[in-house]
Amino acid sequence: MTDNDSTTAKSREALPLDIAALRADTPGASKVVHFNNAGCGLLATPVLKAMLDHLNLEVEIGGYEASAARADEVRHFYTEVAALINTTAENVAFAGSATHAFATALSAIPFEPGDVILTTRNDFISNQIAFLSLRKRFGVRIVHAPDTPEGGVDVAAMAELMRTHRPRLVSATHIPTNSGLVQPIAEIGRHCRALDLLYLVDACQSVGQYPIDVDEIGCDLLTATCRKFLRGPRGSGFLYVSDRVLRAGYEPLFVDMHGARWTAPDQYQPARTAARFEEWEFPYATVLGCAAAVRYARQVGIDAVARRSPALAGTLRQELAGIPGIRVLDRGRQLGAIVTFTVDGWQPQPFKAALDAQGINSALSLREFAQFDFTDKAVDWCLRLSPHYYNTEEELGRVVAAVAGLRGDRR
Repeated sequence: MTDNDSTTAKSREALPLDIAALRADTPGASKVVHFNNAGCGLLATPVLKAMLDHLNLEVEIGGYEASAARADEVRHFYTEVAALINTTAENVAFAGSATHAFATALSAIPFEPGDVILTTRNDFISNQIAFLSLRKRFGVRIVHAPDTPEGGVDVAAMAELMRTHRPRLVSATHIPTNSGLVQPIAEIGRHCRALDLLYLVDACQSVGQYPIDVDEIGCDLLTATCRKFLRGPRGSGFLYVSDRVLRAGYEPLFVDMHGARWTAPDQYQPARTAARFEEWEFPYATVLGCAAAVRYARQVGIDAVARRSPALAGTLRQELAGIPGIRVLDRGRQLGAIVTFTVDGWQPQPFKAALDAQGINSALSLREFAQFDFTDKAVDWCLRLSPHYYNTEEELGRVVAAVAGLRGDRR
């Protein structure tokens, strides 16, 4: 990012958001009340245009030829993501999803029997399944740091576990999918740096919602999706790989012709950059759509988004808590733009279907998504609402009224 780009971004962040203009850029905003941004944000017109333009070019001149013609624009994906998270383009790898990025990163770590993975009780389901798979295959140990009474990981206790176990990997999810909790990942990172421990952060729900600075976090690896709060296309994400991980020679278990050069019949040389974590085949229209989505988010201003989106969720949380028979579940020192609650007298699928019928998009979280958290909260399911900066206070009121009406129907 140039100095002019930085100045422009800062000036935009200082200005109030033009919600009407942002909604005009968002065709879906006139069709539905979209409170499922933690699942998939509504695409903005510039994102759609970038993707369609490239697909049309593929139709006209061929797929290989189109990617060659758009090589400069494809490189913008890396520079845009790098500017978003405060790194360089060489430290960024495209991935088909945050889970793909996470699994690829894990595959680069040479686990041995008895190695410890230190993580938290509030994590993404696929991450925990991956850890269990590593335990089954390699005999690693999984240690979960305890939570504080107010909710969220007890960093002091986690640091003590670091000193006791010297884990092969420390892993934390910034914002779990099943809760509004925002974990103190930078605090965890400071302890990892002090003890020289490998640190992997899942930022799937926070990229696009909060400013992310990998230097401030102190992580070695960070994974994210583009489809959620960044409002990019599905089937896309990225992996950040630190310089020290690259210098140490970490590479994924399976490297292909994009991530490495075949230098002799019995030798290969991994790429010098994070490209070693990528594969040769790319969905180029998707990559260009992601670049447009990141550019759009930066133009809107992440600082402004970080003020508005959690504030909308805070108001929603407060309003829902006042409805009889509604139990809001979010706990923690800091809460983001995800609101979770249960509803007396309803089963999960019928309740969501009733909101769908009113043009309100939401999502369900079930016990299997969050075994520790839902056990602690003594619930089997919750409804998840996740507003974003382009949502309005009027929509918020409509959602609260719909929930109150449905709850009233079951009294």
